[in-house]
Amino acid sequence: MKTLSMEDKKFAILIDGDNTSSKYIKTIIDEVAKIGDATYKRIYGDWTKPDLDSWKKILLKYSITPMQQYSYTTGKNATDSAMIIDAMDILYAEKVDGFCLVSSDSDFTRLATRLREAGKEVVGMGKKQTPEAFRNACNSFKYLDLIGNVSRQKDDKNFETAPSKTKINGQDKEVQNKETSPLGALVKQIEKDVKTDYAGDITPKERIKDEIDKIIDEQSDSEGWLLASSVGTLLQRLYSDFDCRIYGYKRFIDFLVEGLGYESKVSADKKVYSVRKPTAVKKPKSQTKANKSNAAKPASQSKTKKKK
Repeated sequence: MKTLSMEDKKFAILIDGDNTSSKYIKTIIDEVAKIGDATYKRIYGDWTKPDLDSWKKILLKYSITPMQQYSYTTGKNATDSAMIIDAMDILYAEKVDGFCLVSSDSDFTRLATRLREAGKEVVGMGKKQTPEAFRNACNSFKYLDLIGNVSRQKDDKNFETAPSKTKINGQDKEVQNKETSPLGALVKQIEKDVKTDYAGDITPKERIKDEIDKIIDEQSDSEGWLLASSVGTLLQRLYSDFDCRIYGYKRFIDFLVEGLGYESKVSADKKVYSVRKPTAVKKPKSQTKANKSNAAKPASQSKTKKKK
């Protein structure tokens, strides 16, 4: 459970009820809780319509304030205007450090840009059809229809399996068997979705690896090591919609090591990870000398025979 402190960032969660399903509410709240405290939680829509009935059932549970906005003209989305006006009011009140804009509508692209110009962090959330312009306008973007399904599946007891062992930093560690477990089937399905449904939208792993290689080359120490957290921060700046869960990994360090093949090491307190590019395996010196001496034996023996 996250412990709140005075240093936590304050976020305003603004939800476009016309373009967001209520089934994603827990994912939305959980994602914001990882980076700060949600001081504003508002959802916008025409509450006289039956389309928002599913939202009405959970508003009280998650302490979300419904904002009524009538549809004055058929075919026009008045919700967008109300949400934009409220966002600017909150911005000028200077009571938050960031905004979470939940929508798959490109109409919020300029709003996200304006909030960032004011020095606020902007987290976007929406479905896979969200236009690229809106995704790139945010500091980070989360695909609700992907990470939401992953979170629900991983919480399911049916996906609990016996761990297997692998070597991490030279020690045996228990890890989930991704090839044979039910969770492994989920990971494979995610990878398949990335190659099909998200084709053209999700950045290929090969391109991600190229960018990480450049980051490590430019930022690493004399031995090639760089903090994994630094890699993640710089990568997020390059690709606002990057999320390791899209590629089937719950933790970023697992994505780097298992997914991309980087070497890793962990600090003494087991909290801080560093990574570097794979290094060539060198043969031990003792083995090399032994091989040379063995190779020299036949030659010396042949010389002895000639003398005789």
